[in-house]
Amino acid sequence: MVLVGAAIYWAEGTKAKPWRPNDCRVRFVNSDPALITLFLRFVAAMGVPRADLRFRVSIHESADALEAVRWWSALVGVSPEDFQPTVLKRHRPTTNRRNTGDGYRGCLAVEVARSSRLYWKIEGIMKGMGDGMPPPGR
Repeated sequence: MVLVGAAIYWAEGTKAKPWRPNDCRVRFVNSDPALITLFLRFVAAMGVPRADLRFRVSIHESADALEAVRWWSALVGVSPEDFQPTVLKRHRPTTNRRNTGDGYRGCLAVEVARSSRLYWKIEGIMKGMGDGMPPPGR
């Protein structure tokens, strides 16, 4: 669980940037309920208390934001009232969006409070998995 969780976080989660090296918080954003569930299992396996998790929906303003929050809250087992305020993405009429309709629920952001130590553990796991492996193309 730990290796898979670290790998999906490293693929889909936020990471420190050279221009922001101290921004080492664990934040995972995805629209796939299976990946969200897997990430929650991963942070639990890493010893993160459920109370340290923050949830926020990010969704297009033309969608049903309240229904999306209710849907995600049922998936993660947290009351909709405990979610942080929803982020509404502006509608751009010139964009040909395909993520519309009844099945569109936006993305869920899961942030771990006070998570810099966890971030460095994840980075260490990923570096450890790469040690001893030949570079791509060899």
